[in-house]
Amino acid sequence: MPETVIAAVDLGSNSFRLQVSRVVHGQIYPLDALKESVRLAAGLQSDNTLSLEAQHRALECLKRFGNRLRGVPPNAVRVIGTNTLRVARKSEAFLKKAEALLGVPIEIVAGQEEARLIYMGVSHGLPSHPGKRLVVDIGGGSTEFILGQGLKPLLLESLYMGCVSYSARYFPEGRVTAQGFQGAQLAAATELQVLTRKFRAASWQQAVGSSGTARALADLLEQNGRDEPGVISVQGLEFLKERLIDSGDPRRLGLSGLRPDRVPVLPGGMAIMCAVFGELGIERMQTTENGLREGVLFEMLGRLEHQDIREMTVRSFMQRYQVDERQVGRVHSLALGLLRQLASPDFFRQYAAYLGWAARLHEVGLSIAHGGYHKHSAYIIDNADMPGFSRTEQGLLGGLLQGQRGQLGKVAPRVTGREGWMMVLCLRLAVLVHRGRGDGTVPRIRLAWRPRGFVMDIGASWIAANPLARSSLLAEMRQWQNLGLELLIRVGGSPLR
Repeated sequence: MPETVIAAVDLGSNSFRLQVSRVVHGQIYPLDALKESVRLAAGLQSDNTLSLEAQHRALECLKRFGNRLRGVPPNAVRVIGTNTLRVARKSEAFLKKAEALLGVPIEIVAGQEEARLIYMGVSHGLPSHPGKRLVVDIGGGSTEFILGQGLKPLLLESLYMGCVSYSARYFPEGRVTAQGFQGAQLAAATELQVLTRKFRAASWQQAVGSSGTARALADLLEQNGRDEPGVISVQGLEFLKERLIDSGDPRRLGLSGLRPDRVPVLPGGMAIMCAVFGELGIERMQTTENGLREGVLFEMLGRLEHQDIREMTVRSFMQRYQVDERQVGRVHSLALGLLRQLASPDFFRQYAAYLGWAARLHEVGLSIAHGGYHKHSAYIIDNADMPGFSRTEQGLLGGLLQGQRGQLGKVAPRVTGREGWMMVLCLRLAVLVHRGRGDGTVPRIRLAWRPRGFVMDIGASWIAANPLARSSLLAEMRQWQNLGLELLIRVGGSPLR
């Protein structure tokens, strides 16, 4: 593999982080890192919209990140949005500004996908361990729990509790009381009840805390002579809890090693960690700086080496929903062949994989019912946990599956621009042509752009031999006409009638 530069941006609920690394002979070496405390979760208002102040803080940070990313190819950068961006409402305008500053799209990932990426980063950054690992990542708005062995995650969970949200809710203006701390810890313990039994029963041998909160607590304990470097013990955690309650305010804690950016979120993070220790029976936790960013980088490395987790996910879904592999193979081949005729080389290189995945998954809805199966397929892909795929990517696949047949008007809100309709058309035509599910002759089809839509030339002999397809193509032209786009189908140079 040639040397290349890759970068990951983690838009966390507390901090935004940028990691730039180079890849040499299949290994990742850090080049540069930036971190800014943005506290995006603190900007979530009662209606789950982001305050203008929080948006301003975020955009100012991303302006600096975008400046650092100049010169890094856009296809070598991944930007991941986590819990706050998952729950934020009416954030489209903010995201558009953020993407313009960074020069790349923002992928908002589901909680379990965030957990998977965290585990990937943690497991690659720690020495090999023969047993099972429990990884806990307390973020600003959510906490992820992963049980894994080696490089493979076995259980993934994400709970809606984080150091920013808990600090704001239970410790307003930084005031810490024994009653307030007990309330925060009890609330976290209640959230943990949904996973306590299965994680306790999993017999893990090592507990690991990743990234911000865990590292901040470990640093406090080390610098104040309570624990060995990089470790949180149950006794050390109790010491910090007592000191924090006695101080009444983390600004008056009087301990070495407390960074200013950690002060506002320390009480909430500590309350969650105390609950985690208590509910999961943890006595000692190793900590690591590795987390989401490193997981994203290692996944990018895998894609560079053609080991894409998304491909494994698609194969798994095909097996789970007992897809007819010969049929989806036919649709896949024709859809990509049509796209190659219409798309520019750059567009094909960037989006052919998505059309290919949609073709291979287009019949997963048959596992529910044949009637309206395209709607069932779209629902499954829109709502399932799909390792490796961001919400944006799942939305793209879901839109293609919804639009593979039926009324185009119903999928119109999901389609962006002419290129989006181009991909929908390629999949629809491939599904239509292969409706007979046989290995017979595939017609020669030529597709091209027109000022108001598309033109398609198809062989006269195939049309004559397939009267049902002829009827379906006539209906297809009407569908596009109703949408305000033209699909002109010609047979032997004459319009299909």
